[in-house]
Parts: sequence; C-alpha cells; structure tokens
Amino acid sequence: CSNFVLHLVIAGYIQACRGLMISAVCLGLFGAIFGLVGMKCTKVGGSDRTKGRIACLAGLIFILSGLCSMTSCSLYAHRITSEFFDPTYVAQKYELGAALFIGWAGASLCIIGGSIFCFSIAENSNTPRMGYAYNGATSVMSSRTKIQNTVPDQTPPKHFDKNAYV
Repeated sequence: CSNFVLHLVIAGYIQACRGLMISAVCLGLFGAIFGLVGMKCTKVGGSDRTKGRIACLAGLIFILSGLCSMTSCSLYAHRITSEFFDPTYVAQKYELGAALFIGWAGASLCIIGGSIFCFSIAENSNTPRMGYAYNGATSVMSSRTKIQNTVPDQTPPKHFDKNAYV
C-alpha cells in the first residue's frame, strides 16, 4: 500500500506547472468573456468609454494568462534541461518537445493580444472625428445626364442594360 501512495505523489515542480497552466486557462476564459463584452461591435457593456475600460481589463487578464503559461513552460523546460545535462542524474532523461514550443508560442500570442487590447482604448479623443457627407451613388446615366445638361451634344443618350455594368 505504501508503494502505491509513493507513485501518486507528484513532484513539486509538476504541481506548480499544473497550477499555473490551469490558472492560465481560467484567466484566458475570463479574458475572452471580458474581451467580447468590451468590443465596440457588441451592444452589451454600456458606453464606448466603459467598453474601452472593459477591453483594457481583458487585455490585462490576457497578459496575466500569457505570463502564467510562459512561466509554466519555462519552469518545466528548465527542469528538463537541468536533468538532461546533469551527469549524475541516472533516471530517464527527456528532451524539449513540441508541446513546450506550442505553449511558448501560445503564451506569446496571449501577451501580444493582451497588449493590443490594452492599447485599443488609447484612441485620440482630442481630435474630433471627421464627418463625411453622403452625396448619393453616381451611375453612368446620372453622370451623362449632368454632362448633357451642361454641354449640348448632338448624340442621343444611350440606354444601358443590366449586363453593361458587370
């Protein structure tokens, strides 16, 4: 029975890596929820100023999630490399695998995406937005009519079918 209990004991660095990865996933979930609420295209969340603050909070949560994931992958990789290059270590040695590289890439993307979310609220509120007036669509017929009204021409107006515009 004591041999069975010894096999269930997990090393401390693996437990730390597990805890960091679980917290990274949970933080990423909350960051995604706050990110969806903070987007300008949604109707949930209030005014644009409030949405900007929610988006900034989502960015901070994503950065924290990326840091947790990066720390977990780096801690595990440090342990693997230190055991691999230790000549007195006699147990099975491991190498860095694809999962660690994917973890580092995902953590980097979380940090980059979080910083983009944080900087998304830094738009220039000092300069007013330029308003553009809509003058209506111009077609071939309306432009010909305007030209014919200003310059008298002897050619009769040509009527185009639907296929002429394609």
